[in-house]
Amino acid sequence: QLQFEESGGGLVQPGGSLRLSCKISAPISGFTADYYAIGWFLQVPGKDREGVSFMSSSGRSTRYADSVKGRFTISRDSAKNTVYLQMNSLKPEDTGRYYCAADIFSGSDDEIDSVGEPDFGFWGHGIQVTVSS
Repeated sequence: QLQFEESGGGLVQPGGSLRLSCKISAPISGFTADYYAIGWFLQVPGKDREGVSFMSSSGRSTRYADSVKGRFTISRDSAKNTVYLQMNSLKPEDTGRYYCAADIFSGSDDEIDSVGEPDFGFWGHGIQVTVSS
């Protein structure tokens, strides 16, 4: 069973930046999150969670929703078992609850090409981001 520690959310003005962090752990000696592909999802009240950004287990492949391309960057620090979502040029429509998710897929660089919410079995509790003046 994976455990997620999400942080970095909050209130920011339009045009501002935030960096979300998601530390992944498990009660297993020597655990590494490197086997897991990662997804960040956004949920707005009344709507389904939508994928914002994904990273393959190798870290070599990333994918972004059109709405955040050029503004958001996903990354991971294997030594810390932590993944990040750097969010720049934030807009009011970026407001919502952000969830970190993980799962094991094929391990190839194209494993995240078509994954979405139903494919991820491990989820954090989410963290609120509000973009408002």
